[in-house]
Amino acid sequence: MKIPLLWERLGEGEKRNRMKLTSEQMRFWSPEVRELEPYVPGEQPKIQNLLKLNTNENPYPPSPKVVEAVQAVLVDQADVLRLYPDPDATALKQAIATQQKVDITQVFVGNGSDEVLAHIFKAFFIQKEPLLYPDISYSFYPVYSQFFGINTQQIPLNENFEIDVSDYQQENGGIVIANPNAPTSIALGLDQIEQMLKANPDRVVVIDEAYVDFGAVSAVQLVNQYDNLVVCQTTSKSRSLAGLRVGFAIAQAHLIVALEAVKNSFNSYPIDRFAIAAAVASFEDQSYFEAQCQKVISCREQLVMDLTALGFQVLPSKANFIFVSHAQYAAADLAQQLREHGIIVRYFNKARINQFLRITVGTDEQNARLVETLTTQILNKAVN
Repeated sequence: MKIPLLWERLGEGEKRNRMKLTSEQMRFWSPEVRELEPYVPGEQPKIQNLLKLNTNENPYPPSPKVVEAVQAVLVDQADVLRLYPDPDATALKQAIATQQKVDITQVFVGNGSDEVLAHIFKAFFIQKEPLLYPDISYSFYPVYSQFFGINTQQIPLNENFEIDVSDYQQENGGIVIANPNAPTSIALGLDQIEQMLKANPDRVVVIDEAYVDFGAVSAVQLVNQYDNLVVCQTTSKSRSLAGLRVGFAIAQAHLIVALEAVKNSFNSYPIDRFAIAAAVASFEDQSYFEAQCQKVISCREQLVMDLTALGFQVLPSKANFIFVSHAQYAAADLAQQLREHGIIVRYFNKARINQFLRITVGTDEQNARLVETLTTQILNKAVN
């Protein structure tokens, strides 16, 4: 039995598991599952003195009010955990609606933005015409498309790794754009997003804003003007809640109803009590949120200056990561040498970007360690 897979895309655990399986055992699998090319998350290695700059986690902790809210769930011997959480997560929806200045009927919540995106793909993109998205973007998009049997067309970024919105003025079954784009870190302006919305009035346009809070402008303010716009966000990055898995979408109510139908056909209780309590507390502490975002932006700008001084080309970033290359050094070699010094960055062995590294912005101290290691242990030694 032929089991076609892109082997290099599998995580190490999945590789080991599949190596143990025989064709006889895999006869129980659905044929479609044998064909899946699953998403591979950024590794979470267990290395002493590790500096982890590979998965775009926030280097600063969540609001202290988050800690208080989680502790409150544990009162009375955590008796409340006997009960199911609110299937609608009403308190969370209201907190998001208040912070985003929209109506609660315009908010959908899920177990991380990845799950929200999966529901979006199921709800809107199974069409006769192809779904459009950039050729260099979030690598979950082709995974979802394969999983749901969605016809797709990848639109090449231009020579500067930018999205040309005029390329999306063609027949399609929907559009999904990460803004800022990942892994390039480059953001579109609202005028460019509006151009896509106006050019595609009968198709849903999804703006995936996982990194928007680090200097880009959110398209949420356009939701009331465009009945074909869905904005997807997460609490994992700017709110430092990657460990709790809370994502959300904002759109006009008729689109939210479709997402609720998909959600309740899959899992009616996607968000647990801890996650609801923590996320509500985070959205209610706007001043802390804004201060931490500004810290990351300041750290990013210093890191960009430091790496530019070392000869790196750094694409213009509006995210909590940067996308860099060096004319004199192979990106794969740099990633490996950094790893040998306990620093993990993200390398993509893909066409057009295989000479780039994606580096998460850390604290000033963490970034200084990265720059010092490059300066004294890698770049200078390579020259010598």
